Amino acid sequence: MEIIPAIDIRGGKCVRLYQGDYSRETVFFEDPVAVALRWQAQGASRLHMVDLDGAASGELQNIKVIEGIVGAVSLPIQLGGGIRREETVERLIGMGINRVILGTVAVENLKLVERLCRKFREAIAVSIDVRDGYVATQGWQQGTVTTALKLGRRMAEIGVGRLIYTDIKRDGTLSEPNFEAISELVSGISLPVIAAGGISSINHLEKLKELKVTGAIVGKALYTGDINLGEALKVVDG
Repeated sequence: MEIIPAIDIRGGKCVRLYQGDYSRETVFFEDPVAVALRWQAQGASRLHMVDLDGAASGELQNIKVIEGIVGAVSLPIQLGGGIRREETVERLIGMGINRVILGTVAVENLKLVERLCRKFREAIAVSIDVRDGYVATQGWQQGTVTTALKLGRRMAEIGVGRLIYTDIKRDGTLSEPNFEAISELVSGISLPVIAAGGISSINHLEKLKELKVTGAIVGKALYTGDINLGEALKVVDG
């Protein structure tokens, strides 16, 4: 299981939101590039990046910061946030993004997702962002009547190779992951699942490994010191 540090970018800075609420923001670092280099130095094998401004607007907004991180580190990077056009996917892969994460379009434009999966294969992942059991879109601001399991199965049918599950109400809370929902998704779909939301201890990471997720995205807990990345990597690898 990969432990993947999260770098959420808003206004060019490294921030964390509480439960996806844009009015409840904490700025942790002014320079996201320095943060990326920090996680690389501590042993990360991959970075998870989100353009929060892009997620809310539907178009990437922090492209210069993204380019700076891609140029500074040697790690594979997965990126989401406002990626809703084929040209954007092509641009990101061309600049060196290893994995592009689709969210809103997975609900609103199945044909586009299917086409992108045929064209870019393993470079495409879909994020299933859930609030109170139902998928949310448009930067987590718009609710739907679609469940995680229903969307996940639909994605598997059209050729998506990897899912990222986030429980929005636990994201940024330092509570705990939604182990029950994650287990249901892992057992109900034959796709690799990366888990996010509420991970705040090494014990949580060990439980997620037992559930057989392929990755765990850790955000706020790394920035507050609740999880030490080097120690977590040793425990999970061991």
